[in-house]
Amino acid sequence: MPSEKSGRRLPVAVTMGCPAGIGPEIVLKAAADQSMDIPLLVIGDLAILKAAAQGLNLSKIKIKPWKPSQPVCSKQNVLYCFDVTKLKPEQIRPGHPTELTGRSSFEYITKAIELCKAGLALGIATAPISKTGLRLAGIDYPGHTEILAHFTDTKDYLMMMAGQKLKVTLSTIHIPLKDVPGRLNTDRVFRTIKITWQSLKRDFDIPEPMIGVCGLNPHAGEGGMFGDEEEKIIAPACLLAKEKGMRVSDPLPPDTIFYHASKGAYDAVVCQYHDQGLIPFKLLHFEDGVNVTCGLPIVRTSVDHGTAYDIAWKGQASHCSMKAAIKLAKFIAENRLKPQG
Repeated sequence: MPSEKSGRRLPVAVTMGCPAGIGPEIVLKAAADQSMDIPLLVIGDLAILKAAAQGLNLSKIKIKPWKPSQPVCSKQNVLYCFDVTKLKPEQIRPGHPTELTGRSSFEYITKAIELCKAGLALGIATAPISKTGLRLAGIDYPGHTEILAHFTDTKDYLMMMAGQKLKVTLSTIHIPLKDVPGRLNTDRVFRTIKITWQSLKRDFDIPEPMIGVCGLNPHAGEGGMFGDEEEKIIAPACLLAKEKGMRVSDPLPPDTIFYHASKGAYDAVVCQYHDQGLIPFKLLHFEDGVNVTCGLPIVRTSVDHGTAYDIAWKGQASHCSMKAAIKLAKFIAENRLKPQG
């Protein structure tokens, strides 16, 4: 974990994402945001950022090249860029991922990981990439999370969607709904609870977190009337977590737990499948939600939206999620620097 013993403020490394998506725009808008007082270092491409700034009427932002020996200052309208690739603007067709954009976005991520490992950045906030672009480039990773886990040699990790009112984690993620019951088991649910608990304590500085756990079925099974996954799988995982000293609910009805969580009853909600958690989360945090990868040795946050190719380079993209991701990366990094009790 990087420190700031030298007295210089370390930056948050912001990866530019897919050059053909909204990544360059939201990074530039975050740099121009007057509410930001965090040193930013874009890991990307200098020429593409300058072309985007000019095309989006953001040319007031002064984009400077950066080398590892240089400090990064948080001056208004100044953005430092680690020029990883040497792309030409005419090579990029906004809205269209290619082998070149896929390879470039991958290189930005791996370079940001190197900087964090070397103690040159507090953490990483990532702009969106394209799974299609990765595939075209022959890069065999489903997305950011798996790349980060591989290059940090991390086996136990998970995705948390974090906002001011609600935080959710998922026992299963990108699988068909019909496959969810077969993928759930007590070990998987317990692991999700455990990593969530650890992240709430370490990353969010909550000394004694309270975690709500969703049932899978309507009314959490209603004593087995509507399904027995709660009794056979989820409740044993909750019991095991309690035996390990964690504050965890029993399996609760999915149609009521999020109301209570949004009112502060739970610090996070463990959900059993993708839409169970993401629908209520995006209802509350569609613009300012942040994707956090829990369990990594380095800090990683991300916007909670995609490349938005339909509006790429048109000046229409909101940078709210990017700004929230940057601020949360700094918050988590500072919490990790605190002595662990």
